[in-house]
Amino acid sequence: MSAGYMDRPRAAEQVCDPGTRVTRSLLGYGVLAGPVYVIAALAQALLRPGFDLAHDDVSLLSNGSLGWIQIANFLVTGLMVVACAVGMRRALGGGRGATWGPVLLAVYGVGLMGAGIFVADPMHGFPPGTAAGRPSVITTHGMLHIVSAAIGFLGLVAACFVFARRFAVQHRSAWAWFSGGTGVAFLAAFAGVASGSDSPAIVAAFWAALILAWVWMASISVRLYRRPDSTI
Repeated sequence: MSAGYMDRPRAAEQVCDPGTRVTRSLLGYGVLAGPVYVIAALAQALLRPGFDLAHDDVSLLSNGSLGWIQIANFLVTGLMVVACAVGMRRALGGGRGATWGPVLLAVYGVGLMGAGIFVADPMHGFPPGTAAGRPSVITTHGMLHIVSAAIGFLGLVAACFVFARRFAVQHRSAWAWFSGGTGVAFLAAFAGVASGSDSPAIVAAFWAALILAWVWMASISVRLYRRPDSTI
């Protein structure tokens, strides 16, 4: 029996050790979080009466009798992002950005959870019965929702730039451009919605940037999942 054949079980055992399995499980949440968030949000946006996908912020879905669905969406996907960040920290080992990249991604997850805990103020006629336009006074929980979301989004942007720098140092130009481009696109889209504009173009751009960010996080998670013992 050849030595190579004898080494196969050992190699498989090494790859599938308990620590690696935990790391891969955590990274798996980085792939699941985006589809869960987008599908849950879009389903509500299309099915709940009075919600205008072309103008309204998805945060408004946290209001009304079915608001618990979007609240749960924020909380569950936020926890998934934090779990993914832990998995990334475990998988990355050392090197530039190995700590701050995952930490900033975890900030995004915590921001999502904060956006779920602190419900946005009703506006623009949603839920039905709400006055048109923006509220004249922003409540405390409405302000905390805005702050939580802003901190989370900025954490995501910063994480993109940290990973872009890491990839650039390692001469992985495609991954560096992907990470940096995602950060720039999301920052621009966030600035658009933060300006207070509810034009269809701004809302569509934000959705596109958000989906791009989820794809970026899933892509890095998959790369680390397949090579959990390598330094990317």
